[in-house]
Amino acid sequence: MLPRNYVALGLSVGLLTAGVAVWRATATKPEVTPAAVPDHAAHAAPTSNSPALAPHINPGKPPGPAPDGMVWVPGGTFWMGCSDCGMADAEPLHLVQVDGFWMDASPVTNAQFERFVRETRYVTIAERPLDPGQFPGVPASKLVPGSAVFVAPERVRSLDNPMQWWQYVNGASWRHPEGRGSSIDGRKDHPVVHVAWDDAVAYLEWAGKKLPTEAQFEFAARGGLDRNRFAWGNELAPHGQAAANIWQGRFPVSNTGVDGFRGTSPVTAFAANGFGLLDMGGNVWQWCADWYRPDYYAALPQVAVNPAGPADSYDPAEPGMPKRVQRGGSFLCSDEYCTRYLVGSRGKGAVDSGSSNVGFRGVRRVGAASGD
Repeated sequence: MLPRNYVALGLSVGLLTAGVAVWRATATKPEVTPAAVPDHAAHAAPTSNSPALAPHINPGKPPGPAPDGMVWVPGGTFWMGCSDCGMADAEPLHLVQVDGFWMDASPVTNAQFERFVRETRYVTIAERPLDPGQFPGVPASKLVPGSAVFVAPERVRSLDNPMQWWQYVNGASWRHPEGRGSSIDGRKDHPVVHVAWDDAVAYLEWAGKKLPTEAQFEFAARGGLDRNRFAWGNELAPHGQAAANIWQGRFPVSNTGVDGFRGTSPVTAFAANGFGLLDMGGNVWQWCADWYRPDYYAALPQVAVNPAGPADSYDPAEPGMPKRVQRGGSFLCSDEYCTRYLVGSRGKGAVDSGSSNVGFRGVRRVGAASGD
């Protein structure tokens, strides 16, 4: 069982304070080992002459009226991953088959999360006090509730050290995105941020939904397009117009805001993709249900059917820290740094860490009871 709080020097998913990174774990996690092998018992592959080997969208109408705020994603077979992104964890390109499902039309907004908190009195991980007993030798003044906030530096020596632009801010949370003194007033239609994976799961259990699998997210993000680079096509800015909220300018010093935003944006600020889904690329990273492993794709069968991710997590960069997949990129991704608004690319995050650019959305499978 992992400790509830873990402190280490350096950067750990952006939770920093005076050179100290705070990682919180509140639940038992699987043992993390480099030798772990994904369990594919449920991923039976169609035979080689199966029509499922050809990319397609399943025909037919939605199975019924759309749940409030959700969009029907018809399912089908698609090429998952990215063969020309220069990202090893997004390879190899492989065929995946997913069943149809309902998906939130947009990331969960501040207004929606506020209602959840009001009705349940839920307290997010970023708002919870830290136990000094877990941090021997660390000054009590540093053990304050908070979260990681992007703060643009005046200059950077290189892009190798994210601590130059991430700060652990006392009091930063979904209510106070930039820390004490900030608020979500005027941003009720923006995606909620500073939510850890556990916070997202708690909200979705209340809403009768689940986090999407990584395969569901990518299929939905592609919007019916076959092997395109972005959720909206193959051009980053079609006809010279911004298609998503990403970073423009010199990262991380100067965001020109050509797309109209320098932070999060309303979830309706940009056009929906082919399935009617908003913000499937840019604005905020979005949590997925899957554990993260960079070698997962290589272990999949010829055609993976409704893959639910590996049995555990392993990140060679931080071997002892379990992580879940994040997708979509954020307003901090640019062509100079990150670029993970590329629809086939992958992100990752420590399960109990949030930041000022991480949110989520939910899904519901056909015929599922509330929360199933």
